[in-house]
Formats: sequence, structure tokens, C-alpha cells
Amino acid sequence: MNATRLEEEVAHLTRTVEDLSDVVARQAREIDRLTARVAMLMEREAEREADAGGSVAVQDRRPPHY
Repeated sequence: MNATRLEEEVAHLTRTVEDLSDVVARQAREIDRLTARVAMLMEREAEREADAGGSVAVQDRRPPHY
């Protein structure tokens, strides 16, 4: 490979890494947002269970298939 071809390849790979970094950052923000929503829903369900007289929190119960 000549120097020009190597420079083109490095530029292409650099751009690809930057694009992938953007994707990973966007996915991390989405995961954080979804994690917060799941936590909020778990709290809401635990409160609903407590209000209904349930003594075991949702996250402490075994799934029905056990």
C-alpha cells in the first residue's frame, strides 16, 4: 500500500470510530433514560402493591414459572 492509500484508510477508520462513538453515546443516554423509567415504574408498582395490602414487594417475588 502506498502512503496515500494508507492515509485514506486511516481517515475512513477515524470517521467510522467517531460515528460509532456517537452511536454508543446516544445508546448510553437512552439506557440511562430507560433505567430511570423502569425504576420509577418499579416504585409505582411497589406502592400500588402496598396500597392493595400486598406484603411482598414486586422485585422480591419469584416469577410465576418457578
